[in-house]
Amino acid sequence: MAKVYPQSAPSPSPSPSSSPSSSPLCSETETFTIWMKSLIYHTNGCTVFDSNGDIVYRVDNYDRKCSREVFLMDLRGKVLFTIRKKKFSFLRGWEGYRWIESERSMNPSFRVRKLYRSGSRKRNESICEISVGFERFSLVKMDGKLAFRIININGEVVAEAKRKVSSNGILLGDDVLSLNATSQIERSLIMALVTVYGLIRRQM
Repeated sequence: MAKVYPQSAPSPSPSPSSSPSSSPLCSETETFTIWMKSLIYHTNGCTVFDSNGDIVYRVDNYDRKCSREVFLMDLRGKVLFTIRKKKFSFLRGWEGYRWIESERSMNPSFRVRKLYRSGSRKRNESICEISVGFERFSLVKMDGKLAFRIININGEVVAEAKRKVSSNGILLGDDVLSLNATSQIERSLIMALVTVYGLIRRQM
């Protein structure tokens, strides 16, 4: 079976003429591979590999797709975040609760609000607003079924996921993504946001 984990690649250099929608990733990056499937049979979810091919995060959703509560875990099954969809549809969002020493925090660590617009979605269009404490980010749809970027208020790209290309140039399936993430956002938080996006796109 072919491996799907990432190959090391240099980060792109900033260009003075870059616009916010096309800005390169800011600061140093780390690369992951996201497979929008659970490794557990008959289970929805996703599996995240690091650059060495090791599983570092996973979501195993035993319920139906798009359930109102899922759990982001590490390889050994330790829960890192509980992600809940708000009960009332008009709120249109999700909240993430961090787990610390086997206890879930009472207050959400982040909130994601889906933006609704008439007509079809366009490339480089913001589809979600993200609040992490006092920090604000946008999740932007890119070309491809699941490709996206997370952008800070300065227009800098702090995470980018796109369809993965293997080391020999083969474009992998729609459900296999290469994720480049900067140090601006803590890793498990980025994976929690990826999980929310997977729920929005009905992938887990």
